[in-house]
Amino acid sequence: MAHRNNKSQSNNNNEVPKDTPETSEAPEEENSKKKELEELPPFEVVEGSRIPASSFMFQFKNVEYSSGRNKTLLCYTIERGEGQVFRGYLEDEHASAHAEEAFFSNVLPQFLSSGTVSVTCYVSSSPCVNCAASIARCLRRSKTLKLRLVVARLFQWEESEIRGALRGITSAGCQLRMMKSADYLHVWQNFVEPDMIFNEEGESEQKGEQVTFIPWEDLEENSKYYEEKLSEIIR
Repeated sequence: MAHRNNKSQSNNNNEVPKDTPETSEAPEEENSKKKELEELPPFEVVEGSRIPASSFMFQFKNVEYSSGRNKTLLCYTIERGEGQVFRGYLEDEHASAHAEEAFFSNVLPQFLSSGTVSVTCYVSSSPCVNCAASIARCLRRSKTLKLRLVVARLFQWEESEIRGALRGITSAGCQLRMMKSADYLHVWQNFVEPDMIFNEEGESEQKGEQVTFIPWEDLEENSKYYEEKLSEIIR
């Protein structure tokens, strides 16, 4: 069972198209539009509270080959003193900042001002080398941070740099494990919403039919396989 998807690979189909206008425009206006398009990043990190069901089922599936799954989804729960709980999710398209780096560099620090903070992240795949470094730095800077990282798939686990990066975050204090059926159900109940269906006017008409989580046939088998590989890496 191999996992070969390149986490830094961008999807050319999603790049900003270079439109060819049917009517001629003034040179200055045309150049201005071209400059604006060139400055736009091909993708951005998206932040929200609920993931569409179809996106969750595709991106979090712990399959053998992850072809086409060229983004990371990260669902987080942040618990602070006095029962304060914050939830949300981030996703990326692997062209600039990854979801993990965005969370640990931009989102989490605002919750680390004082007191113990417990964080659980459910991620569609384990971190790349750079994201693992950001996680380790955050843990070393924040001694009151308790972090649990629960991942659906192992990203390029056969590569020595990746294996070293995973060992690095565990040695920094991160509890790292693979997602199981109970974790998928938890994420579904707390972070997923049925897909919206829109009418011809673009108005929401109804929600998709899938309202309950239906595990795929080899979910537990794949989870156990990845669990064995992770144990070999971090032991």
